[in-house]
Amino acid sequence: MPFATAHTLALQGAVGHLIDVQVDVSQGVVGTTLVGRPDAALSEAKDRCRMAVNNSVLGDARWPTTRRVTILLSPADLPKRGTHFDLAIAVATLAASGWIPGDGLADTAFIGELTLSGGLRSVPGVLPMVLAASGRGIGRVFVPEPQSAEARMVPGMAVFGVRSLAQVAALLCGDPAPEAPPVAPMSGNRLLSWRGQERMGEHDLADMAGMHDARYALEVAAAGGHHLMLSGPRGSGKTTLAERIPGILPDLSPEESLELTAIHSLAGALEPGDGMLTRPPFFAPHHDASKASLLGGGTGRVRPGEISRSHCGVLFLDEFPLFRADVIEALRQPLESGEVTIARGEQSSTFPARGMVVLAANPCPCGDYHPDAPSDGCTCSEVRRRDYRSRFTGPVADRIDILRHVLPVRQHEVDDPIGPGPEPSAAVRRRVELARERQQDRYAGRSWRLNGQAPGPALVQEWPLDASAQQVLDAEMYAGRLSRRGIVRVHRVAWTVADLWGTLRPGVDELDVALRLRTGQPLLLRTLGRAG
Repeated sequence: MPFATAHTLALQGAVGHLIDVQVDVSQGVVGTTLVGRPDAALSEAKDRCRMAVNNSVLGDARWPTTRRVTILLSPADLPKRGTHFDLAIAVATLAASGWIPGDGLADTAFIGELTLSGGLRSVPGVLPMVLAASGRGIGRVFVPEPQSAEARMVPGMAVFGVRSLAQVAALLCGDPAPEAPPVAPMSGNRLLSWRGQERMGEHDLADMAGMHDARYALEVAAAGGHHLMLSGPRGSGKTTLAERIPGILPDLSPEESLELTAIHSLAGALEPGDGMLTRPPFFAPHHDASKASLLGGGTGRVRPGEISRSHCGVLFLDEFPLFRADVIEALRQPLESGEVTIARGEQSSTFPARGMVVLAANPCPCGDYHPDAPSDGCTCSEVRRRDYRSRFTGPVADRIDILRHVLPVRQHEVDDPIGPGPEPSAAVRRRVELARERQQDRYAGRSWRLNGQAPGPALVQEWPLDASAQQVLDAEMYAGRLSRRGIVRVHRVAWTVADLWGTLRPGVDELDVALRLRTGQPLLLRTLGRAG
């Protein structure tokens, strides 16, 4: 039969579409036609596939040169990009020509780029494509050998890691797979790794003396997944604190790990052979980063940005007022909804962004200003200070749950009798894990996992504060000290404080701590005493 269908996947943002690669080999004007809205790289696939078939050791099999070959990528109205369609096109053409059986292709997907010699190359996005294939009833998938471990992260999927088109054809025919050279790596490769992701584990809170107020704010933010703003003079320890947040975060759950690994695969940041990501990520882009690099986008295929790659982890924006104005304003949506939607013409892509966003800023351009120290050495005029602070706009600031003013450690703070000494990250992480377990039990079956993600209406209806605490919170709003959005965020933080303290429901004490964390007021000594 001169007709056959193979399956592959197309990605639009974080959504995968099952693509039917239909090939017809019949009489007519000799040539190969590829239709179905391919991009430039995909339009060249017919030449790559023809030479790959002819140069592979497939017995007498050759690309049809005396027939008209028509290749349809269905659905035809969906734009298709990338080179991972090659393997499915070659397999469907061989099946339509009668060189391999076509009756075993119904529940199989093929992913991989072909070289002219018939070998395979690794491609980005294998994990999200296999996840989409599994959701559409595909039971087995052929992928480049180095990415077979990535594909096996999807439960219930039969994965075949192959090196060449000849191996794929042999397996489909039930024959032993011939030997083939190793799969060529993707074009990108890390050249420098002096500050790898694994080094984040070297930072420990035990290295930091004093700063009890800021340390407790970090603990609450980590326990509830709250956004955090650190403000203070240069050298006060803002960056040092932020770099220690990953050390107090628990390991990712299997569901979170699969989500994060899929995002990194989609972004092309997952190297072939890498396993499942099990630790929360930490990214700290430079303040000159563009909006596309931070939120996602790019030319051609839309890729996740740093805020999505930080999903379930930490995105640290140091020197926040120095970021471009369009970048600062664009953070409104992900800070509020926990996702990023990028619209480009007829394409709209949505990526998750439910990580902690940690901001750090100096009080003025020179970084020396302190309102309580008249002779602080600041050389900035009041106009420059006001202009600098205005870059941290009200709508963005209103979406930050916790504000802390970090001051340089003084001798009396080091000698303060709060606790026996600097507490290690491991001890704080145990409390964070217990608090998150309480949240997971409370929100079981919901689309959110942490207090920082809980919708305001759900909190009010199902998990309200006690009556006295609600009266205090309402009074803050009617006095104009908190917006309605601020009320929701204080409610969330109050629940996190209650989870850390082990109380069943937030009361006045928990609300007082949440209000102080929200407004930047110093915490009471009895609150800091309960932290340990």
